[in-house]
Amino acid sequence: MFARKVAARIKPYSLSEFTNLIECEILPWLRKQEGFLDLVTLAVPERNEVTTISFWDRQANAESYNIAGYPEVLEILGRLLDGIPYVKTFEVVSSTFRRVAPRSPEAEHLPETGSTQLGYRSTETSV
Repeated sequence: MFARKVAARIKPYSLSEFTNLIECEILPWLRKQEGFLDLVTLAVPERNEVTTISFWDRQANAESYNIAGYPEVLEILGRLLDGIPYVKTFEVVSSTFRRVAPRSPEAEHLPETGSTQLGYRSTETSV
């Protein structure tokens, strides 16, 4: 399983609009993407900080989203962002969400795209 963390600063007083765009536009679109599992949105309102963590089943699906989908999401949210978001991809090595196996040595690696990215591998067994 893969987890993509996107952390950003948003403009003052834009958290409700940001949340609305995530819930009404981005999340319905993400649910249609192959391999998308879940999205968690976190906020520190008094500091105008937000973080989203998306979960993907396979490396290829996370990579495909990074190349084709993520630029569209940035375009939708762009007017609310205060700077460039920080993106990092993680290998999920332990989770109560799904039973996850450690990445094997032969696992593929995601290409670098300006942020640190790691390859992932998961089992299909649910907890």
